[in-house]
Amino acid sequence: MLTSNDKGNIAEAAIALEAMKLGIDVLKPVAEHCRYDLAFDLGHRILRVQCKWARKDGAVVVAHLVGFRQTTKGPVRSTYSADEIDAVALYCDELDRVYLMPVHLIDGQSAIQLRLQAPKNGQRAAINWAEHYLLSGAVAQLGERCHGMAEVRGSSPLSSTPQADGDGTEITVGAHLFRNRFGYWMERAAAGEEILITRRGRRYARLSPPDPQRATTDTAPDPAPAVDREESSPGTGRTSP
Repeated sequence: MLTSNDKGNIAEAAIALEAMKLGIDVLKPVAEHCRYDLAFDLGHRILRVQCKWARKDGAVVVAHLVGFRQTTKGPVRSTYSADEIDAVALYCDELDRVYLMPVHLIDGQSAIQLRLQAPKNGQRAAINWAEHYLLSGAVAQLGERCHGMAEVRGSSPLSSTPQADGDGTEITVGAHLFRNRFGYWMERAAAGEEILITRRGRRYARLSPPDPQRATTDTAPDPAPAVDREESSPGTGRTSP
């Protein structure tokens, strides 16, 4: 019977091994009781990673995210925030898989679920699909090649979550990431993709191409675009609720 400490140690070792297989330099804090267990050196950026044991529960992978530490005032239980870590890595022993999730998806939460199969009730919004957060793909999506590692799923930033919607071109992205890379998502929409923006797990707004039919079916070269007067205004964008 594995104890909580056993599970934590196994998860940390499995996550470090999987990262090293991908060519990522893995660092470990010298001091104990840091809020992160490992650090991934991606070249010009280091990710502070908290490691967690996850279990398979039917069609989802579940992990508890509450941290526990001893202080001079006694034991303290707390959740994680972006001030403390950059990502959470989950190891599911039953599936022998490692997942990496950006901190904004778990900030302040006590648990997280990654769905392995579509829900029977037809729900599609606010779902974290497990396959989109596999460690190899998640790191590649950061847009930072790790020691020549091949990109796995294109250059989509971490936490963009494509949904199987009709022709498969709808993308779901959190509001924070959308704001940080507004220009990137503008280009994706202009190429014909639907961008669904969520805020705290809820559907919030949608960014669409100006002419979806033309964007998805017309292969003829476009004429030179007219000057967009709104282009000069930072932060200006058109979204439809």
